[in-house]
Amino acid sequence: MKNLSRLMFVLLLLIGFNNANAQDDNNPWQFSFGINAVDLYPVGENAPLGEYFDEFFNVTDHYNILPSLSTFTVSKYMGDNLSFGIRGSVNSISKVGDSTTEDDLSYFAINGILKYNLGPVLDWNKLQPYFGVGGGYTWVDKIGAGTVNGSFGLSYVMSETVSLVAESTYKHAFENYLPKHFEHSISVAFNFGGKDSDGDGIYDKNDLCPDVPGLAEFDGCPDSDGDGIEDSKDTCPNEAGLAEFDGCPDTDGDGVSDNNDDCPNTAGLKSLGGCPDTDGDGIADGSDNCPNEAGPAANNGCPWPDSDGDGVLDKDDQCPNEAGTVANNGCPEINPTVEVMDTLNEYSRSIGFATGKSSFKEKTENILNAMTAIFKEYPKANFIIEGHTDSTGSEGFNQKLSEKRANAVHDYLVANGISDDRLSTVGYGETRPIDDNKTRAGRSNNRRVDVILND
Repeated sequence: MKNLSRLMFVLLLLIGFNNANAQDDNNPWQFSFGINAVDLYPVGENAPLGEYFDEFFNVTDHYNILPSLSTFTVSKYMGDNLSFGIRGSVNSISKVGDSTTEDDLSYFAINGILKYNLGPVLDWNKLQPYFGVGGGYTWVDKIGAGTVNGSFGLSYVMSETVSLVAESTYKHAFENYLPKHFEHSISVAFNFGGKDSDGDGIYDKNDLCPDVPGLAEFDGCPDSDGDGIEDSKDTCPNEAGLAEFDGCPDTDGDGVSDNNDDCPNTAGLKSLGGCPDTDGDGIADGSDNCPNEAGPAANNGCPWPDSDGDGVLDKDDQCPNEAGTVANNGCPEINPTVEVMDTLNEYSRSIGFATGKSSFKEKTENILNAMTAIFKEYPKANFIIEGHTDSTGSEGFNQKLSEKRANAVHDYLVANGISDDRLSTVGYGETRPIDDNKTRAGRSNNRRVDVILND
């Protein structure tokens, strides 16, 4: 009884913490154990078929109860409310009918049982009656015979995985020397296991994609391209890609995912849909008839005669010998518009520097030439060239690096015809970020050169 008390304490803990379902497709396996009572009648008497029910509840005079765990069952749910199980039972017989034996007789039985659960049929949740049929073999004091059995039971659902089961089974022996008898039992049943429709090793009850094989880290949902992003959140589920592009690749590494890149195999600018602008004239090479020579969009990227180089044809230029702007019919404007400044800063932020240095990367010259052209359109405007870095490295190093990079841009512009009087430089180091320095993309955005009007 002491061990039984400990067992019941463990069961209470399991009841409190288990989260499985009742025995069904999702929890097909069940095991139970408990205590039984055997009610035997002398061979030859009509009971329990005759006046049996007069003594059915005569626990004191008829029931043989072993004060320990004495019955164990393992069963498998077969579908349609049916389950099949194997049960083993032991007991010690000291009472046969209304009589007692001189010595206790051993009792052992092993049986198979096919059960039909009436709970779902009756739409009962907590209390679920069932009946069963089966057969097996029973030994009383080493004398054994086969039996055919009929059972009726009640299962009370205590939690989502634990049930308390009370059952009575009538056993009719095939041999006259074995008494007909009842075996009553009270057991605690546990349900476990599960159905795995897609065969991915994750039970359907825990599988968010039960019909498609998937991965445990995605709760059973697939990652077809193996890029670590489940298909439901992957914009390109069949191509391995990057999380920053929602699972799509960036083949040319230009920061534009292939599904949004008009030139996925050639690095380009975000502003041009991922296509390159070799001559820096703002026209993608694929649409530029002169991709290696800067020209206006009106002439498909090829240059027109423009004596003052202000982007306005001489025939349309009211100031053909003085650089001006298109908006002012070829005559100079003092300050560029907001839109022009935005374009200028888009170019300046695309300038590539060698890592940790102020020297330019290849192809940066085209960007600087495009900037130079814009500066020449506004010969009376003055500008401040600002250098900025991310927070990688020391503050002192970043401050000096930002100053050197701003001066490098300044020196290039002066060398290409922009008056030094119109330009000033300043370095802000890491003090003026425009993005989060904790991410690679943020740090990339913070490493920049800005151009500001100096009114």
